Amino acid sequence: MTPKSTWTTDSCPDPLLKVRDLRTWFELRRWGFLPAGFVRAVDEVSFELRRGEAVAFVGESGSGKSSLARTLLGLYRPTGGEVIFAGRNLQSLNRAEQLHYRARVGYVQQDPYGALPPFMSVGRILAEPLIVHGITSRTERRRRIGEALEEVRLTPAEDFLPKFPHMLSGGQQQRVVIARALILRPAMIIADEPVSMLDASVRVEILNLLHTIRTSHNLTLAFITHDLATVRHFAERIFVMYAAKMVEKAEVNELVDQPQHPYSQALLAAIAEPDPANADRVRAVPGGEPPSLISPPPGCRFHPRCPHAIPELCDREMPPEFEPRPGHFAACWLHR
Repeated sequence: MTPKSTWTTDSCPDPLLKVRDLRTWFELRRWGFLPAGFVRAVDEVSFELRRGEAVAFVGESGSGKSSLARTLLGLYRPTGGEVIFAGRNLQSLNRAEQLHYRARVGYVQQDPYGALPPFMSVGRILAEPLIVHGITSRTERRRRIGEALEEVRLTPAEDFLPKFPHMLSGGQQQRVVIARALILRPAMIIADEPVSMLDASVRVEILNLLHTIRTSHNLTLAFITHDLATVRHFAERIFVMYAAKMVEKAEVNELVDQPQHPYSQALLAAIAEPDPANADRVRAVPGGEPPSLISPPPGCRFHPRCPHAIPELCDREMPPEFEPRPGHFAACWLHR
C-alpha cells in the first residue's frame, strides 16, 4: 500500500508554482549508444504562477511549450533547475508526495479522442483516477463522477456513463477529458492546446467552460496555445516562448498592445485580419525557420530572423531579462 502523504496544498502559499532556471534536455545517441548531443527542449526558463490566475504560454510549433508542460506534470524529468509547487521542490518528493502532486495537477490534452482509452466507458474512465488515488467507496466514486459530468455540462450524467469515446462528438470527448482532470479536485490545470482539434463553434464553448471552472474553483490554469487571437479574451498574463527560451512576459493587454520583443511583434503581425478592408495589408513577418534545438545559434536565438538584431551583440551574447515597462519583461538587447 502507498504510504499516506503528509504534504498538503489546501493552504498553499502564493505563488502556487515557482519555476527557476528549468532545463529539460534529451540526450541523442548515434547507433543506439554513441553520444550525439542534446535536444534542448526547455532551456533556462523561469516564471511564477499565482493561485487562481490563467496564464497563456504561446509560441510557434517547436518552441518548447509542450515539453515544458510535460516537465511540470512530472512526465519528463528536468535536467536542471527547480520546479517548486506549494512550497515543495518536485525533485525532493517521496513516492506518496508524488502521487499527491499528480492528484493536485490536472491535465487536459490536445487530442481528446487520443487521450481517452477507446475500450473504456465514460464511467470507467472517470473512475480510474479515483481508484488509483485510493477512493474505494463506490458511493463516493459515483457521487464525484456525477458531479464532474454535471460541471462539464454532460447531462443527464446517467446517459453518458455507459458510452464509449467513439460514441461521443469531439466536443463531448473534450468535456470528458476536462471532467477527468477535475475529478481529483486539483489546484492547477495544464491545458495543452485544448481546442485546436475542435470546430470553431465548439472552441468557444470549451474556452468558456474552462474559464467558468477556473473562477468557480479558484484554479490556476496554464493554457498552452499558438493562437494569440483567443488569448486576449481568456488569459490574464502571456508568456512567450521561442526556441526553448522564455522571451517575454506581461499582462495580456499590455503585451498585445505594446509587445517589446521582436518575436512577439511577429506573432501578433501574423494574426489573421478579420476585416476584409485590411486583408491585403502587408505584414512585417520575418522569414526563416526556428533554429535547431540540437545546435542553437549563439547569442539570442531569434537573431538570425530578427530585423532589429544588433551586430556583434545579439549574435554573441544571450540577453538577460529586462523590464522595459513596469511588470513587462523582455529578453532582448534592444532594452538594455
